Amino acid sequence: MAFFIIIFGIPLLSQFVSSQMRKRFVQFSNQPVPYSGREIAEMMLADHGINHVRVISTAGQLTDHYDPVQDTVNLSQPVYEQRNVAAAAVAAHECGHAVQDATQYSLLMARTTMVPILKMSNLAVPVLCFGGAGVTEMVGMHGTALLCGLGFGLPALFSLITLPVEFDASRRALDWMEQSGLARGDQFASAKKSLFWAAMTYVVAALGAIIQAWYFARMFVRPGRSR
Repeated sequence: MAFFIIIFGIPLLSQFVSSQMRKRFVQFSNQPVPYSGREIAEMMLADHGINHVRVISTAGQLTDHYDPVQDTVNLSQPVYEQRNVAAAAVAAHECGHAVQDATQYSLLMARTTMVPILKMSNLAVPVLCFGGAGVTEMVGMHGTALLCGLGFGLPALFSLITLPVEFDASRRALDWMEQSGLARGDQFASAKKSLFWAAMTYVVAALGAIIQAWYFARMFVRPGRSR
């Protein structure tokens, strides 16, 4: 059952959530605000005394992210240029991560620390799990299952840490938008819905990572019944 959930269930759920997020972005793009995403990001950073972070435009759509290494808030071109609730919510959310970084938010620091370890794990897992008889011969069935479980356990842990980081960034964004008077009433409700569906993409990713980790952990505990 877990195998079919991983192969079919999670991709279908991810597709549904992504479609809802894009639908809300298009819907709330019809609600204008006085400032572009770039201007909103710069205003929020300035209000929090963050002067070293640049706001730049990046290629693609919904490719927005905060880069703690380069000290940049990267906004996709529509978000960077447009003046609407959807763009405002996304821009403020990414600035929420910059505020987390500036205030040394512990979970963001933990997630950032895990990134290089996770990259190494992503390179090793295919070799461990799909290396065939050679890997099993070296470490045994239990050892292979344990290593795969650890390999998939790290992404699961990373995804779990990511959830409160993303929800906290959205909370900071919404608080600032409300306090600054940028979004009130229907506009505030629309911004909240936009960020909710964006957050759901991380929830689905975490769910998939946890199920994968559980699947391989079960192989380690009960290798004789793993299929």
